[in-house]
Amino acid sequence: MIIRRYLVKQVVSTSLVVVSILTLIVLGARLIKYFGVAAQGRLDVGVLFSIIGYRLPEFLILLLPLSFFIGLMLVFGRLYVDHEMSVLNSSGVSKHQLARLLAPMATVFMIIQMVLMVWVSPWGLREFNKLTSVQAVRTGFDLVRPKEFISSGAYTIYAGSLSEDRKNLKDVFVYIRSDKEGKADQMIVAKEATRVEMSNDTASVVDLAQGRRYEIYPDTAKYSQAEFQTWRLRIENNKEAKYDADDVEALPISQLWQSRENSVIQSELGWRIFVPFSMFVAIALAVALSEVTPRQGRYLKLFPALMIFASMIVLLIAVKTRISRGELGIWVYPVVLFLYLLAGALFSRKQKLAPKIKNQIKRVRS
Repeated sequence: MIIRRYLVKQVVSTSLVVVSILTLIVLGARLIKYFGVAAQGRLDVGVLFSIIGYRLPEFLILLLPLSFFIGLMLVFGRLYVDHEMSVLNSSGVSKHQLARLLAPMATVFMIIQMVLMVWVSPWGLREFNKLTSVQAVRTGFDLVRPKEFISSGAYTIYAGSLSEDRKNLKDVFVYIRSDKEGKADQMIVAKEATRVEMSNDTASVVDLAQGRRYEIYPDTAKYSQAEFQTWRLRIENNKEAKYDADDVEALPISQLWQSRENSVIQSELGWRIFVPFSMFVAIALAVALSEVTPRQGRYLKLFPALMIFASMIVLLIAVKTRISRGELGIWVYPVVLFLYLLAGALFSRKQKLAPKIKNQIKRVRS
């Protein structure tokens, strides 16, 4: 159908432009953040663009529905401003029929969104975690800069000087904060430290030479002291053993399904299954909220409509958090989508009833 091809071309081209602009803005902000991390010596500059590439699908998950909705609003708004909608209506084609013509396109966008959420984004996050486990998630002596105190988790480290290969340090100070109440903190002072290469070990292992080790009990005067000629120190990465919301985002869908009884897993599983259907909600809201007069311009209702659609995304994110805490069930996802779909239908109905109500009021007054 000629009308369908025309609308699809307009919506797709506009949506692609919008998603490109939004992606450049988001990636630019992320790139600045990673440049700051690289400047601190915690990230190799050579992997910056690899990291951005792995994180791109994660950004598109939220940007694609938003861009599709903006594209619909701009296209429908232009149809009203350029009197094309009036011509279509006089030809017997209503805006609701136009929405039905766009349903196959919305299905394609939904499938793309589902592929991103179910397979591509988790894969990108897994690759990102592998990369950052080597580059960005360094701990201990990898962070050291000469004559500066550096904190990493429970560790505070200082070195008077550092060799170019980062394996030898002079005049070393290490403070290790206890992770349990009542257990002593440790303070270690040494003249020299040498990095020890350990295979299949993500922790930092160093040999300290000619120093003293103190055990200090906070809020008390109690402490103990020991001198040593050599002391091997292992600085562990701080990792949680249980699931949290950030961990499950990288899990494949098959693994999520096997552990679907867990509330955190349920929140992520529902997020991947139901959020792609927001494309159909976008069409319903755009049809209802895009109607303007030629004098008003097509941008008049764009911002209020964008706030309504963005509120749905924010609400879905809030629902995801509540489900992960066990406060809500996975059924809340489709309920939220249905409520916004119903709101779109009511907005559209209100626009039909408003002229009739106005005419009726005029008749009563006359």
